[in-house]
Amino acid sequence: MPTPSDDRNSDDSPAPALDDLESTAELHALGPAACLFKSLGDETRLTILQHLSLGEHRVVDLTDHLGLAQSTVSAHLACLRDCGLVVSRPKGRASMWSLAVPELLALLRSAELLLEATGDSVTLCPTHESTIAGATSPHADREERG
Repeated sequence: MPTPSDDRNSDDSPAPALDDLESTAELHALGPAACLFKSLGDETRLTILQHLSLGEHRVVDLTDHLGLAQSTVSAHLACLRDCGLVVSRPKGRASMWSLAVPELLALLRSAELLLEATGDSVTLCPTHESTIAGATSPHADREERG
């Protein structure tokens, strides 16, 4: 006598190919890495991380260094904290912010070495040109007319 589980497996749809499953698993496994690099893909957050690589800072110190509003710096710190890249500890009425993991310094240094090796290639890439400070999209004319 067939069981309900037999009915579920008896449809005519093909089973997913092993290669498709492996590709999906690989993409899923890369998701956290993509999120990490998105968190590092902002110039302000990178500047904050550079300052924190020198030691602990208060938000007021970072706002002075960066010339940004306290709310802006706090929002970027919250993003970095939520990604596990920075931590804070109370000191009086202030919070002292620092890097959460020393491996972040090695990653930032590797990025510097990669930029030295590739030169201006990244900044000249038309895909990313619109995200570079002061640059406009190569398609801006068409987008405005479009």
